[in-house]
Amino acid sequence: MAKKIFRSIILVSFAVLLTSIVLIMGVMYGYFSRISEGQLKTELEIASEGVAAGGTDYLSQISGQGRFTWIAADGTVIFDSAGATENHADREEVIQALRSGEGSSYRYSSTLTEKTVYRAKRLSDGTVLRISSSYVTALSLVMGIVQPIAVTVVAAVILSAVLSSRIAKKIVEPLKKLDLENPLENDSYEELAPVLGRLRVQQKQISSYIAELKQKKEEFDRISDSMSEGLVLVGKNDKIISINNAARRIFGCPGDPTGESFLTLEHSAEMNRAFETALYEKHSEFKKQLGGLEYQFDLSAIETEGETLGVVILAFDITDREFAERNRREFTANVSHELKTPLQSIIGSAELLENGMVKPEDAARFVSHIRTDAQRLLNLINDTIRLSQLDENTPADAESFRLCDIARDVCESLAPAAEEKNISLGSSGGEIQLESVRRYVYEIIYNLADNAIKYGREGGFVRIDMTADGNLAVITVSDNGEGIAPEDQNRIFERFYRVDKSHSRASGGTGLGLSIVKHSVQYLGGTVTVKSVKGEGSEFTVTLPLHR
Repeated sequence: MAKKIFRSIILVSFAVLLTSIVLIMGVMYGYFSRISEGQLKTELEIASEGVAAGGTDYLSQISGQGRFTWIAADGTVIFDSAGATENHADREEVIQALRSGEGSSYRYSSTLTEKTVYRAKRLSDGTVLRISSSYVTALSLVMGIVQPIAVTVVAAVILSAVLSSRIAKKIVEPLKKLDLENPLENDSYEELAPVLGRLRVQQKQISSYIAELKQKKEEFDRISDSMSEGLVLVGKNDKIISINNAARRIFGCPGDPTGESFLTLEHSAEMNRAFETALYEKHSEFKKQLGGLEYQFDLSAIETEGETLGVVILAFDITDREFAERNRREFTANVSHELKTPLQSIIGSAELLENGMVKPEDAARFVSHIRTDAQRLLNLINDTIRLSQLDENTPADAESFRLCDIARDVCESLAPAAEEKNISLGSSGGEIQLESVRRYVYEIIYNLADNAIKYGREGGFVRIDMTADGNLAVITVSDNGEGIAPEDQNRIFERFYRVDKSHSRASGGTGLGLSIVKHSVQYLGGTVTVKSVKGEGSEFTVTLPLHR
């Protein structure tokens, strides 16, 4: 602003100076020209009187005071102080004098540096007396005083520059000291009052907008940070605009990468292709494993008034869904296989009996096979239904009962199987009142004890111990059987998983017992753990809340 003021003052000063010089010279030149022409007219009047009285003698006497020409009516020169003899009948001033009594004209030199003024008067005898005088022109006058004018202009410019600089600084200084945070408290130019007032109003509006934007950003950050899904807003130039906590965790970013390139977080080929596809096709998605988990990434273009500004990336943890889908496929395949095996045995035995291909003495054995496989099918179907109910969290009524009663019922049910393998089966404790789903607690203890007997060694033992620990009931089923290898201990609760498949099929197991235990415990709000040493036995510990 100071520079603009400085330049404006310099230009105005220079323009005023030039205008003043031109006006003054014009006025002075006109003034002196009028005086000179008046003097010339007076001299002509005097000379006219002298010529009328003395003729050429008079003109000879005053020829040194100017140029005089006496011309006859036909234009012949009677006398000329400059010695001119050509006919003057065509001179403008002579023609005017002969016609009206007086005449005048102006003639300039070829260089326009000199002007000659002619005045003529008709005398009483019909002759014409002419007088002339030469003057410098305005251009010649200017050329003559160029140097003083130039000096004056330079001096004026320098003086204007100094004064302009000081004036500009003085004008701008109060503006530099304006307190824009408090516009109305400034003691400045009165002319700025409306501007400062308007500035104050706009300042309030801007502060309101900033506060509102800040609040909305905080709300957005709180909402996005509370999301379990990863959320990343990426600009068209790959720079991260916003990223929530879940996304930082997914991409393994400890700090805040806002403003950095998104490709520094995830530079895989799949992400690059999906990002480019989202920019041009508005949407893309793909699945990828990160940190041992399965994620689905949905990318959508951010558009405003038809212009693509960036991409929003949503990352969904689909590990459980993929695991459940995988389990569903495996479960379907396993159920189909488990159903097919006994059915084929039943059908084969039935066909042999139907076609009379079985000896009478062997018929009972084939019928026994059919009954055993049918019972195996029924057990498999019942266990499958039970797992389905547990998966769907089918409501079940809770009741109050003693754990010792459940353990006694289990021991009575499994006593024949234990006696067959000479296994000692017993329980201790259990004088604990439990409020839970009786049927589920029974199945938990039954399946654990049944497995212990099936995989127990001849002459071994199976113990069911029950104690209370605060608000928890602790049920421990231990044995000294075959034990479970460490690599199998994490998978024994999977559906249809068998450590020894041949032994399991021979014992009639469905492969769903421990899965039922796991889901039943989860349904009741408890936990189940296993400790086992291969060849030494196993110990399963179940904790259940006393009140569900």
